Amino acid sequence: MSWLAAFLLVLAAQSIFAASARAAAPATSAAAVDCVSSVGPGIAPPPSVPSGIPGFHAAWYGQSGYPTLCPGERSTATVAYYNSGSRGWVRGRMGEVAYLGTWEPDPGQDRASPLGGDGTQGSPATGWPRYNRVSLQPADYVGPAQVAWFQFTVIAPQLPGTYRLSIRPLVEGAQWMEDYGVFWLVTVSGSAPAGAIAPLPAKWPSQSLEIGATDAPRGAVALRASAPFGFRYQYLTGGANTGRGWTSWAADAQFPRDYIRESATSGITPVFSYYMIRGSTPGNSLGESDGDITNLANVTTMTAYYADLKLFFQRAGSTGTTTIAHIEPDLWGYLESRFGDDAANAPARVASTGLAELAGLPENAAGYAQAVVKLRDAYAPNVLLAYALSYWGTRVDPLYQKPTDTQIDALAARSAAFYGSLHATFDLSFAEFSDRDAAFKLYQKGDTHAWWYPDDFARNVRYLAKFSTLTQKRIVLWQIPLGNTRMRAMNNTWEHYQDNKVEWLFDDPGRANLSAYVRAGVVGFLFGRGADGATCACDAAGDGVTNPAPIGANVRDSLSADDDGGFFKERAAAYYAAGATGLP
Repeated sequence: MSWLAAFLLVLAAQSIFAASARAAAPATSAAAVDCVSSVGPGIAPPPSVPSGIPGFHAAWYGQSGYPTLCPGERSTATVAYYNSGSRGWVRGRMGEVAYLGTWEPDPGQDRASPLGGDGTQGSPATGWPRYNRVSLQPADYVGPAQVAWFQFTVIAPQLPGTYRLSIRPLVEGAQWMEDYGVFWLVTVSGSAPAGAIAPLPAKWPSQSLEIGATDAPRGAVALRASAPFGFRYQYLTGGANTGRGWTSWAADAQFPRDYIRESATSGITPVFSYYMIRGSTPGNSLGESDGDITNLANVTTMTAYYADLKLFFQRAGSTGTTTIAHIEPDLWGYLESRFGDDAANAPARVASTGLAELAGLPENAAGYAQAVVKLRDAYAPNVLLAYALSYWGTRVDPLYQKPTDTQIDALAARSAAFYGSLHATFDLSFAEFSDRDAAFKLYQKGDTHAWWYPDDFARNVRYLAKFSTLTQKRIVLWQIPLGNTRMRAMNNTWEHYQDNKVEWLFDDPGRANLSAYVRAGVVGFLFGRGADGATCACDAAGDGVTNPAPIGANVRDSLSADDDGGFFKERAAAYYAAGATGLP
């Protein structure tokens, strides 16, 4: 068959596909009223393909176009593979029959997909041979130099977004054949069903998914010049009763006001991670968990703490500018881990501090959370409060313990139950991947399990989606490592450690990975290191532009003196240049 004939068949299949997609739209669906399905152009086969390779082999040979569907709509897709091997594919004979299987990265090798399946393992029933076998060879025999036109049905999930199905041919019982990086993109348009996704917080500054980065004072202009970032963030630390806290960083404790004004002038929303319990006495002489819990139960410490928090809200409130306050990262995880899923079990000094605004609040961690909300309401209604979700608060860390989907759902429900036990209404939740690059953890801590793989991201998305749905809070992922595996600067030395979060999220041309997080309720990604020596999107090493010998696939020359080789800012600029992803 000539490539032109093959292409015409692709177009014919495309026409059938488009018609079936329109016919499948449910006439009574509310989504159908607001949604119009369509399909992109088919993709022609390459001008030449290999042939006669000994054994089982396959070469991609064209496919129908990517569809835009309404929620719940079904359609048929077609992809062609040329038998480039010396052996034929025989239907019904194990060790010789050809299938298309699910592949990396989405949903992963032999994993179920939300786009289709046989109704098992959580997959929808769309007529696939199995949940992880997308299509069976259509003819009884496909000989060498012949083309097989595989067809399969996909269904649009209920939540808007872009979904990807990666596929790879295999001979069942024998081997996987060549991986040409073939995937299917399904765009689901329309509005999310009521209650399926949390509403955006009141006063939320954007209708698109935004990127942010840690940024020191007087850095807003340069940050904004590198890319139109939506957020910049700064820790407030030092302890509430040490004389070294944020109140000493500027005259009359005006540091928050100055940072907010600088951010607003550059069109960036400011974010503060209010991290003051850890540095306060007497707990700052103890380990992190013991120190936080000791301070929370100390009336003298908490009296100073609430005064400090009140002053922060007064300074931030005086600006009238929308600001995000991320309250005490890690604290909530330590409390849940120590006291269980009910915050009332954790002692805290609240009303006993004598602060008038806190009169009558319970003397436990729930009362502490309620105190935070009361002070914000009184002094800074322009400030959005962010709860800090720590997955490990359940004493099960999904990255290291690899729970099943059912277990992930149960763990997320426990995290949501702990948040609910606070009886305090935060505006959103922050969460994290890790505060250090995976290679930093390997070389500095001996952690051989810190690298994230597709299954880890899938578990993370599932956890966040469940938590967001149960709490009805949108999520910002924060303090995301900045390492990459692309640039020569990333040679796994101090300040130049590799990681893959930037690539997973913002070096994915189809944005399928990003869309998965958006569908899970994520509204922003804030990047920044959490320890000295981890990779910075700045020249923290002071070594200028560096291009050491590659240690793997990191073959690109550095774009700037930034320790990551300039990759993060390049990807952020490209994301915004292509158009920021809208939020459902």
